[in-house]
Amino acid sequence: MTATAPPRPHTPQPRPSAPPPVWTSSVLAPVAAGLATLFASTSLTGVVSGWAWFGYLLVAVVLIASTGLALRSLRAPTIVVGLAQLLVLLLLITGAFTTSGILKIFPGPDAFGELRGVLAAAAEQIRVGLPPIEGTPPILCLITIAIGLVAVLVDTLAVAAAAPAATGLVLLCVYAVPAALAEDMLPWWTFLLGAAAFAALLAVDGNHRHRRWRNRDAPGLGNSASTLSAPVGVVAAAIAMGLVIGTAVTGVGTVGSLPGGTGSGRGGAGGFGVEPFTQLRGLLDQGENVELFKVYGMGADKRLLRAFTLDTYTPNKGWGLAQNGRAQQGVQANKGLPPAPGDDGSGPAREIRIEPTNWVDNWLPIYGVPRSLNGLADNWLYDPVGGAVFTTTKQNAPAYTETASIQNPSKDELRLDDARLAEVPQQFTQVDRVDPRVVAKAKQLTENETNNFDKAQALWSFFTAQNGFVYDTKTADATDSDALADFILNGKRGFCEQYASAMAVMLRSVGIPARVAIGFTSGTPKGDYLSITSEDAHAWVEVYFQTKGWVSFDPTPLLDGRAVVPPYLQNDTSSSTTNDTQEVPSAPASSAPATGTPREPGADLGADGGTGQQEEEPLWPAILAGILGGLAAALTVVMIVRSRLRYRALMRPSSSPESPASEHLFLDNQNVANWLPLIVIGLWVAALAFLAAWVSWWFALALVIVLGGLGTPTTIREIKRRLRLQKIASRSPAAADAAWRELMDECADRGLPLSDGDTVRVAGRKVVEKHRLDEEGRTGLRTVIGVVERSWYSDQPADDQTLGPAFDEVRKSLKRNAPMSWKGRLFPRSLRRGK
Repeated sequence: MTATAPPRPHTPQPRPSAPPPVWTSSVLAPVAAGLATLFASTSLTGVVSGWAWFGYLLVAVVLIASTGLALRSLRAPTIVVGLAQLLVLLLLITGAFTTSGILKIFPGPDAFGELRGVLAAAAEQIRVGLPPIEGTPPILCLITIAIGLVAVLVDTLAVAAAAPAATGLVLLCVYAVPAALAEDMLPWWTFLLGAAAFAALLAVDGNHRHRRWRNRDAPGLGNSASTLSAPVGVVAAAIAMGLVIGTAVTGVGTVGSLPGGTGSGRGGAGGFGVEPFTQLRGLLDQGENVELFKVYGMGADKRLLRAFTLDTYTPNKGWGLAQNGRAQQGVQANKGLPPAPGDDGSGPAREIRIEPTNWVDNWLPIYGVPRSLNGLADNWLYDPVGGAVFTTTKQNAPAYTETASIQNPSKDELRLDDARLAEVPQQFTQVDRVDPRVVAKAKQLTENETNNFDKAQALWSFFTAQNGFVYDTKTADATDSDALADFILNGKRGFCEQYASAMAVMLRSVGIPARVAIGFTSGTPKGDYLSITSEDAHAWVEVYFQTKGWVSFDPTPLLDGRAVVPPYLQNDTSSSTTNDTQEVPSAPASSAPATGTPREPGADLGADGGTGQQEEEPLWPAILAGILGGLAAALTVVMIVRSRLRYRALMRPSSSPESPASEHLFLDNQNVANWLPLIVIGLWVAALAFLAAWVSWWFALALVIVLGGLGTPTTIREIKRRLRLQKIASRSPAAADAAWRELMDECADRGLPLSDGDTVRVAGRKVVEKHRLDEEGRTGLRTVIGVVERSWYSDQPADDQTLGPAFDEVRKSLKRNAPMSWKGRLFPRSLRRGK
């Protein structure tokens, strides 16, 4: 007889910590990448006013991240994922910023042409704009494209390449552009958000790598509590050092100081200025109405307030200053001013007090012919030739008092006062390369007139509604290679820049000295002062007469009550010329401002029947999207907290005294909260759909179709699961059958389809072997198999009280040891079984 060895004492081995759920490792990285992009984009608040742009960026980032997540779950190649994300971005841009897309969202040749025009308008607005510029549609389009491309790049680096640290340079570029453009320091909180988001991105990657190396110490990571906070500290220190060093080295974009510091900046950001040029084609961008000046001493007089004049015409571009203003000279404006053409100093004068409120520029507007200017520093100069007060740098303008001659000559005086061209500076008479058709038209209109005033009035009278001209914030579509001839002969639609530019060219083409003036209309009376606002910005023509100097002619056919028609251009019944006068009908003020070349850009006031009025987008989709999004966010937090509690219960064995029965997942299935994930997903989809509807209903429909196509299989599978779990929880007679069907579907979704021809025990062995169930899962599975066999093959009722907890243990073991992939979640194989 051989002796048997004594049995070895069984030492229970500690159960290895379960890997994180698949959704955690798959979702956290793209979510962190998207948040990092969004938080970095908040730096745009320094150069773009308002928050409309953030809604577009939110939609773009969500779509890009979702596209990447869905395609990576299908194991699509990285290049395919990137191209698909770019395609989704293109569809968004087409639907949001063009009207020529196929089914509104698919780009075609017309849509690409329209996009080129939108981007050209954005470039022009940036060129002439003074930060912070208004979020016009062209600017929104440019921002969405730029940040969308950043989102694709950050998502690729952080998720596909698993190199989130490399995104730091990309995100730094997002900060660098606004910092270089903004006159003031960017808001402190945008740096805080960006640092936190980048640190979270690094932490997510570090935590992921730490778990991958969980059987040994991960390189560079310890087991201390500082593991997670290390990236935060490093990034925070880097941001602080960068700001301090950047402040010490350069003042670009920071006005040379940190927030709260002092510096010699160029004045407050957001101020208004005007640019020394006009354009012959384009779109007028006008933001919210901002008061620029308070004028005291004008009473009820309606006068034009001139900022500067333009003397040089460039074909197909417009009017500007000779040598871009580099040759401009002047005398100190706070000293005695030299006599100017049209005023010998002997006539009456008026004292006018002008108080700038939001004016930041190197031009200082004046009325008429100034005789003296008080309240200005020595750096302000007066140019008697151009009739402008200027300085060499943009700055906040001080309050000043002008003593000016603002007399209006009579028609008879002007008819006898033709200029002697030999005595007029050449820059006011020279005009080159004018289209012969324009010259012929000007000569035709003036051929019956014998003096310069009547010729100028004939040209002025030509730009009327009776001759087909319409005031609009957008010029007509180009039909001619020469922009000026196209406006005068074909389009006849535009705003003050086109009208003033055209009349000045026509005047010079018939030998009359002329220039384009840029400034403001008369403003609005408020108490004892006139309020001049950004909507009053305007352009008009000044004609030179020998003794009266520069005389104003405004050819723009305004119908909003802002037109200034001096006495010498008002109705004269003695005139025999049918084209002698311009009717200025009294009409309700149009929403189209009489604006010339504002440097305070704003919302696109697209043309609408010639009134310049744009139909406002309804706000209710955005409001409803905000409500649904807020509710979805709140429920998402609840779902995450609940998920963490469930996960902790999942990690404890059922025999643990610390896990009360109330924490069993099975018991939770009776609760309404069991349907919480479906409710949250539905709310997010609805919020995104309404947000997209605010942009385009076609885009919203496409978004719902795409998300619905991706989410429908998951939703159907989840509903089937919940209904079966409810049967198990309620101890229905069909509970055992529901439990077995659900187990077969769970295995099918994990890549183990069970055949209906297998016996219950054979199927059970396959489940244990394939999915490596732990001891709790095996025990629960044995109980489930026993209940199912008794239910199917025995006349005695099954012990339904043990089915629920046992099935709960099987599901927990499956989640611990065989986590489901995203492909299995998005496209459940169990749906093919049809049961």
